[in-house]
Amino acid sequence: IIENHIIPALGRVKLSRLSSMHIQSMYNELKDHGRRNSDGTYAYEPISVSYLRHIHMVLNSCLNQAVKDRLIPYNPCENCRLPKLQKKEMVVLPADKIGAYLEAAKQRGVYPMLLLELTSGLRKGELLALNWSDLDVDTRTLKVNKQISRINGELVVSAPKTANSIRNVVLPQQTVDALVEEHKRHPESPLMFCSPRTTGYWCPDAMYRLHKNILLDAGIDMSIRFHDLRHTFATLAIQNGVDVKTLASMLGHFSAAFTLDTYTHVTEDMQRGAAEKIGGFISANIQINVNLISQKE
Repeated sequence: IIENHIIPALGRVKLSRLSSMHIQSMYNELKDHGRRNSDGTYAYEPISVSYLRHIHMVLNSCLNQAVKDRLIPYNPCENCRLPKLQKKEMVVLPADKIGAYLEAAKQRGVYPMLLLELTSGLRKGELLALNWSDLDVDTRTLKVNKQISRINGELVVSAPKTANSIRNVVLPQQTVDALVEEHKRHPESPLMFCSPRTTGYWCPDAMYRLHKNILLDAGIDMSIRFHDLRHTFATLAIQNGVDVKTLASMLGHFSAAFTLDTYTHVTEDMQRGAAEKIGGFISANIQINVNLISQKE
């Protein structure tokens, strides 16, 4: 974010002269046109509101530190206006398509990996960075403590972005059995999943393409992203009675409140169901009381 967006737009402005107008102009330019190349052409399509707000968060954090270090008297980000984030309806893999998706994954030789994704809700980088040693077969516990990403063209394994992302996830027995079979295919490798092309880590971009091909094979809506498999896991967990605090720890969220806010669409439906059950219970008891009064009369 700093190298691709902030420095090209603001790098020539002295910190002492940086104003809210400079920053607001950058935000407007990114939102309307995307990042500008050095030759004046635009590199990308207009940036999404969520990504623009992420850029703001990074710049705001940097300038807050500059204020603490007394390099500037105030943070010019504070006076900038950001577009409101519009909540999109969450997309999940339809329950009746999960079997077809996993069958297509099996045909492409990646069934254990995608079964694990749908039964754990790992982030893509976390999934691809797993080692065999991260799994305790006896307790069915998976240790999540790293992620993989592409930086300057190289695959880099690093610690997760937040402390909350470091966690243990208990897996279903069928997932553990599938992972054991997967390990038998390449017992000499320390990796949980080996790229068939390099025998090393899977590249996140390759996983994106693989997921799209599996959707195509299974005849499923191509707009479903790989990240939506994580949403699918969370939605199914809530619908099947997993409490939100437990789910938050499994997903690596910093709080149950964040999980609730993210999956409001699911909890609202559950609240309606709960309201109907309570209403039915109260109505039944009212009717019982009415019947008793009638018998006394």
